[in-house]
Amino acid sequence: MALVSVSIGSNIDRERHIRRCLDALHAEFGTLRVSRVLESEPVGFEDGRNFYNLVVLFESRWTVGELQAWCKRLELANGRRPDSPKFSPRTLDIDLLTVGGLTGVHDGVPLPRDEITQHAFVLQPLAELLPDTPHPLSGRVYGDLWADLRADFDATGQRLWPVDFVWQGRTMG
Repeated sequence: MALVSVSIGSNIDRERHIRRCLDALHAEFGTLRVSRVLESEPVGFEDGRNFYNLVVLFESRWTVGELQAWCKRLELANGRRPDSPKFSPRTLDIDLLTVGGLTGVHDGVPLPRDEITQHAFVLQPLAELLPDTPHPLSGRVYGDLWADLRADFDATGQRLWPVDFVWQGRTMG
């Protein structure tokens, strides 16, 4: 079993799509560790709709290719268009961040995902869940990586804040 981390985002009917994603992950993989839900301004998008973002951890025996294909099917089932431009509004965006300690390209998927160290909306929730876990490439723990990125907030312009979000009767926020 490998510990899998995924980032989840939505800026179209955000609550409904995030809940549906969490329900599907729970139904398929069982126990989930779920970060707080953060609202963030879009990075690189012309459409100004804010995103909800979070990170989820779960255990799986699946290959990277199987995980990636499942995530893409779930995106499509939630109205994501496969031909949509990279920086456009989306109902659901699921990205594999890490699969165990794998590094390099596996089944066409680069691991760990570059966005971990580049975007606050990925690194903050990952550091919340795994503060003492080392990044598979740099070896630096996520808590320290987050502290460094947070110190650079003024330079990056990445604004985000926690929101109250209810899933399965629990408020996460």
